[in-house]
Formats: sequence, structure tokens, C-alpha cells
Amino acid sequence: MMPTTYPFLDKKRIIAEAGFNRWLVPPAALAIHLCIGMAYGFSVFWLPLSKAIGIKDSVACPPEVGFFQELFTTTCDWKISTLGWMYTLFFVFLGSSAAVWGGWLEHAGPRKAGVVSACCWCGGMLLSALGIYLHQFWLMLLGSGVIGGMGLGLGYISPVSTLIKWFPDRRGMATGMAIMGFGGGAMIGSPLATELMKFFASPSDVGVMATFISMATIYFVFMMAGALGYRIPPENWQPAGWTAPAKQNRNRMITPHHVHVKNVFKIKQFWLLWGVLCMNVSAGIGVIGMSSPMLQEVFGGQLIGISKTYGELDKSQLAAIAAIAAGFTALLSLFNIGGRFFWASLSDKMGRKVTFIVFFVLGGLLYLSIPSSAASGNKLLFVGAFCLILSMYGGGFATIPAYLADLFGTLNVGAIHGRLLTAWATAGILGPVIVNYMREYQLSIGLPREQVYNQTMMILAGMLMLGLLCNLLVRPVAEKWFMNEEQLLAEQTPQQPAPAVVIAAETQAAAQPKALAIALAVLAWAGVVIPLSWGIYKTALNVSKFFS
Repeated sequence: MMPTTYPFLDKKRIIAEAGFNRWLVPPAALAIHLCIGMAYGFSVFWLPLSKAIGIKDSVACPPEVGFFQELFTTTCDWKISTLGWMYTLFFVFLGSSAAVWGGWLEHAGPRKAGVVSACCWCGGMLLSALGIYLHQFWLMLLGSGVIGGMGLGLGYISPVSTLIKWFPDRRGMATGMAIMGFGGGAMIGSPLATELMKFFASPSDVGVMATFISMATIYFVFMMAGALGYRIPPENWQPAGWTAPAKQNRNRMITPHHVHVKNVFKIKQFWLLWGVLCMNVSAGIGVIGMSSPMLQEVFGGQLIGISKTYGELDKSQLAAIAAIAAGFTALLSLFNIGGRFFWASLSDKMGRKVTFIVFFVLGGLLYLSIPSSAASGNKLLFVGAFCLILSMYGGGFATIPAYLADLFGTLNVGAIHGRLLTAWATAGILGPVIVNYMREYQLSIGLPREQVYNQTMMILAGMLMLGLLCNLLVRPVAEKWFMNEEQLLAEQTPQQPAPAVVIAAETQAAAQPKALAIALAVLAWAGVVIPLSWGIYKTALNVSKFFS
């Protein structure tokens, strides 16, 4: 009988054959996440774009030109506050597109989703480049904000269910590897963009348009390589030397069954985890956005060894502490990224519920300690507290997909994760609003700058306590929500009949020579580790300014 053939992007075409090395899948996921993670680093474009017409200095718009007119004007430069709307749209459309198309992703498969993500993210950057050329900001919002944001959502969740199915023995580690890439994308993209803008800049051009085109081309190659590298395991596959725990020995918080995504909004555990993620992210994301001014305002001249408050410093001293604060921000980004892999991997040993208890209890205590460390001038305790807080912020993102898989099963975990990401979109508004508006309020009532964050830290600690309460209320999902055999068969990918358990490919007859399989794995990992190492090196140079 002739073998059945399927379209190139069809989910059935990417079912792994015997001999496939599962360690080829994480670098495929990282290739996509390291590209879309540049969304975190788009602020590197704001200052040059605010001088797109004036080149050396911004050409200010007349006072009567409002936000709507700014979308279409060609005679004056965009304000940085206007450009920031692109950043806001990134995460609004990331959460909404992940929620809307998460179910489609599960049926279409990660390869098709990865290709669509690459086309949206890179095509959006090209449309933004056209917007820069025509000086039409609405094109940039449509390109990178809306279309690119949709690519972010699909690219972000595309590896989740795939990696969880390949690593049933290490769910946390698997998702931690991929989601670490999203946090690390800006570490590569920001310095790359800076170098490209310097290269393309001229007396008549700030170099951003050509940078967008170049980065879109580079990202498209990497993202397509990642999408085409995706494979899914056969039904009932399990790694060599590992067997699922027997029913009587199984952790009740880890189910062997599966919940259909259409029912997830009806289940209280979903909304409890929604609260868990929203509170954890709200507390962390507010600090990320204000980390640089916060360090400068709290310690002022102490950062450069002089006993002056922030308001007493001259222009050169302010520039000196700004450089140190940039190193502090870079240090936080390293802990954010490292925490994604560390805490998610640790959750495989500790359990997801216990891991989040640590996040909320330890994080709350750290927030409460910050006013006293600031008042005593103890920079080491102040910085150490925020480094730990940011590691747990990143760790929450990486651990939550495994938590979902434990409670709701692995079959629709990508789609369920997509719906949960609406908590991220909510937190992206809630956290910064609390931190920014509390700061403005404290300044308006005459509080010294070094004390304006004290009340905010108390509020953030309180938010973590709300998250802790949600987490403590999480219980195993009731049996009535799980799919029966008939529903499972309708959801699973049709393929040739499989035995009850398909053992790992490593114990079967290899489909390719072992040396070739190892060489492919080394090459795939080098393709993501080398640029990531370069990004870490560049970030470490900024961190060194903080310690020098």
C-alpha cells in the first residue's frame, strides 16, 4: 500500500518517526520565541523615531495636533508617548489572539501556527517600515501593533502543548526553556537594532526603516526554521525509561485525563489560575516599567558616592546615575530570564502549587522589606530583593503552562494557555497604572522622591497575597469536566493505529545514523545558543556599569 501523503503544513505530516530526537524540539521553539521576544525591546526605536523628520532634533507638532491627527501627519515628528501605543497593542493583541486562535492552533498543529506567526510578526515589521517611509503612524500601529501582535500570540503559545507532550517527565523544564526565549528576545534584538541603526543612519535618515527591513528578514529565516523544525510525538508516546505513575501513586494535582477547551471558562480552577497569573504579573510588570527611575529617585547621589538627593543633582550627575540605573535594569532582565528556566525546572520537583506559594510568600516579604532597605541606604538588599522578585515574575510565566497541563491534561493545553493569557493583558494595564499613578499621587502631596514608592510596595505585596489566596484554593478538577473516550477520539490527530504505549524513539530502530542525529541536535542548539550568548554578553556589559 502506498503511504498517505499530507499537505506540507498539515499536522499529520509532522508526527515524528522512529529515531527522532526530542531534544530537537526545544531549539525550534527557542528560534521563534527569541525573535518575537523583541517586542520587549521595541523601546530602543522610540527616540530615533521621534526624530524621523528632524533627524538631529524632533520637529514638534503644533499644540492643536492631537493623537488622531498624529496618526496621519507628515509634517512633524511623533511623540514618544504616541509611539508607546505600539508597545501597548503588542500585548493586547498577544493575549486576545492567543485566546481566540488557541483552539485552532491545537487542531492545525505547531508548524502551521509557527509559519503564520512568522508571516504576521515579520510582515508587520515590513508594514511598519512602509509606515516610517510614508511617515504614517497608523500603518505602524496596524503593522507591528495589530498584525505583529497576532503573530506574538500564536508564536508564544505554539510550542507549549508540543513541548509538554515531548517532556511528560519534565513539563516545567520544557516550558521554561521555550518561555525563557521570549524573555531573552530583547537581549538579542535591542543591541542588534542599535548596531543596525548606527550602520544605516545618515545625515538624512535615522536608519530605523532599513533596520526594520533587515530584522524582519533575519527573523523570518529563524522563525521559519523553527516552525519547520517542529515535530509532535505519536499518540501514547513516552520517553525511554519513564512510565506514568500508577493510579494509586499518582499526584492528585496531576491528571491523566483531558478537559475540552470549550468548557474551561466554566471551571473554577481556570479562574483561580487566572487570578494567580494576573496578580503575579501585575506585581512584577509594574516594577519593570519603573525600575530605572525608581533606583535613581530612591538613592540619588548615593549611587555615585555623594550625599545628595535626586532633586539636588546637576545635569552631569543625573547622567551618571542614569547610566548606573541602566545597568540595574539590565541586571533585572537577566534574573527575569534565568528565573523562567530555574523556577519552572524546580517546579518539576516541588510541584506547581508549592512553587507559586513560594512566589507569593517570598515575593510579599521582599516587597515589604524594600522601604526599610531604601531608608537605610542598603543598595545590596534593595537590588537583591528586586532581582529575586523579577526571577519569580519570569518563573510564573514559565511555570503556569505546566500547572495548566497538570490540572486540565495535555491535549488542549495550548488553547487553554491562550485563554489564560488574557490575565497577562489585564496585568499589563493594572500593574503599571498602580505604580505610575501612586508615584504621581505621592509626589503631588509633597512626599520626597526617595519615599514615593513605599506605599506602592505595600500595595504590590497585598496583590501577591490575593494571588496566594487564589493558589491555595486550587484543587483537582472534578471528574465531570474530563472528556470521555468518544470525545478524545474526535479530538486526537488521526494517524495509523498505534500500540497501547509507544516507547521512546531511542529504544526503537533508528531512522537515521546516531552520529547524524547528534550532529543535527548540536547544530540546532548552536543556532539559538550563539545569538543568545551574544545577547547575554551585551547585557552583562550594561550590568558591569552598575557594579563599577
